[in-house]
Amino acid sequence: MPYKLTVNGQPATVDAPADMPLLWVLRDLLHLHGTKYGCGIGECGACTVHLNGEATRSCLTTVAEAAKAHITTIEGLSPDGSHPVQRAWTEIDVPQCGYCQGGQIMSATALLAKKPHPTDKDVDEAMDGNLCRCGTYLRIRQAVHKAAELNHANAHPASAPAKPTVKKPATHAVEGKH
Repeated sequence: MPYKLTVNGQPATVDAPADMPLLWVLRDLLHLHGTKYGCGIGECGACTVHLNGEATRSCLTTVAEAAKAHITTIEGLSPDGSHPVQRAWTEIDVPQCGYCQGGQIMSATALLAKKPHPTDKDVDEAMDGNLCRCGTYLRIRQAVHKAAELNHANAHPASAPAKPTVKKPATHAVEGKH
């Protein structure tokens, strides 16, 4: 059956069975490979996408359930990796193998949309369902806080710290050395 979807702000029509997981629609039919298959039972978080802004496990969501929602995948955050959460992930050097990071970033982005200045407890609770075999949990928490700072700086440019100005020494000709 054909389903009309809105994925990353773009309309898409897919012909799929009603019970086909959104994960496979995204990966196999729409060729968006940033959303990863991890466990297939909603426990690892690698397949996390946003449905109407909510972090959602795409392996447990059917195409029929997703048809009325606005779907955002990791590819839809920014075309060039400039989203504040993606920038924070890079700056803090979160990924090791990187497999889970798309889902981690999508969960963090949903958290920051609801709580722009989360506490460590907020971060830990929001990220609890996202597993990282490499164990980068402390860097993930640091990156979420860094992304909150970047979001705040983008929303309030006047409050962003000014870049230091580096004055170059004047160059003067020294007699006898030309």
